[in-house]
Amino acid sequence: MHTLEDLKLAIIGLGYVGLPLAVEFGKRRPVVGFDIDHARIAALEAGHDRTLEVDDHELREARQLRYSADIASLADCNFYIVTVPTPIDSHKKPDLLPLIRASETIGQVLKRGDIVVYESTVYPGATEEGCVPVLERVSGLAFNRDFYAGYSPERINPGDREHRITGIRKITSGSTPEVAELVDALYREIIAAGTYKADSIRIAEAAKVIENTQRDLNIALVNELAVIFNRMGIDTEAVLQAAGTKWNFLPFRPGLVGGHCIGVDPYYLTHKAEAIGYHPEIILAGRRLNDGMGGYVVSQLIKAMLRRRIQIDGARALVMGLTFKENCPDLRNTRVVDIIQELRQYNISVDVYDPWVDAEEARRAYDIRPLDSPPASAYDGIILAVAHHQFRSMGAPGIRRFGKPGHVLYDLKYLLKPDEADLRL
Repeated sequence: MHTLEDLKLAIIGLGYVGLPLAVEFGKRRPVVGFDIDHARIAALEAGHDRTLEVDDHELREARQLRYSADIASLADCNFYIVTVPTPIDSHKKPDLLPLIRASETIGQVLKRGDIVVYESTVYPGATEEGCVPVLERVSGLAFNRDFYAGYSPERINPGDREHRITGIRKITSGSTPEVAELVDALYREIIAAGTYKADSIRIAEAAKVIENTQRDLNIALVNELAVIFNRMGIDTEAVLQAAGTKWNFLPFRPGLVGGHCIGVDPYYLTHKAEAIGYHPEIILAGRRLNDGMGGYVVSQLIKAMLRRRIQIDGARALVMGLTFKENCPDLRNTRVVDIIQELRQYNISVDVYDPWVDAEEARRAYDIRPLDSPPASAYDGIILAVAHHQFRSMGAPGIRRFGKPGHVLYDLKYLLKPDEADLRL
């Protein structure tokens, strides 16, 4: 097995997770950053990250990092870190195809003594039951005799400039005690917050998948509370602020639950649970509730518009924000699209405005063409769906100028004061 000093790293997948990792390692040791997206490689070689997770100055600091889409560039590496997406399919089942393809790629260059570490979120057992057999099949090598594996779950929070990769404690694991120690030692080179060495790969996998499952359930609880309090005519945010005066009250807020983690990870755990004969009731109930929030928001808007005698058929609505969270360009699994699709079911014409979004990416991913700037006095309903700082700086007068006289303004994100919006979640 290799020593820490002779490790030659390759990061497979240069998205929101892989690039920051490659940059940090690239400041200290040689790293190959590999991605099958040639346009992505070209942009990084030109010195710019379109995800905005790493600024241009940080890219320049990673002097030992080189980018490639050529599998031949991986041949001299001996430590592979896989950071590809793990989405769900249309039936909400885990889609491991990106992980399998990454494993097939590595299998073509895998050598005796090499180590493959996965960071992508999976269900417990996926690394050793799903990925390792692919490595064995393609390479012809034997697991834990010729090559080894590890798992160190990513904890990237897109758009968060405070909690960066080096400042978040990292879980590590390996397929043997010696490999586990080597994996941990490698990550300790860049993780200032320290590491936590789990007893097994399966424990590390399980720890990751429950992090976001727990958050999903907490948000589902406050979403249900918001529905209840709205029926009672009580302001949900005021209730949460009051409850938050107790030291151990958790400060979750209602809203749409999308993104690459919280709205996806629970389905990986429930998939595995059902595979072993257990039907998870609470986790799936939380998922159903959160997945239904887009429809609930639209129903509230429609009722408010009817109370103002606004003609629904043929009305115009402006949705402000398309990304899955504020102040970042990440469109993955955004649930704002649920609102847009639901509005269109009522034959409402919907415009989308989001200054963070790449228009071509929005068209390609969701067939949505965001406006460069919304027209004034044009909309019967306005939904503040994402808390971008640009929207906050507009204030209520700046946002309401897009509306017709008598329009309805729905603030999902508590950007405005209670008396400045017509509806709040």
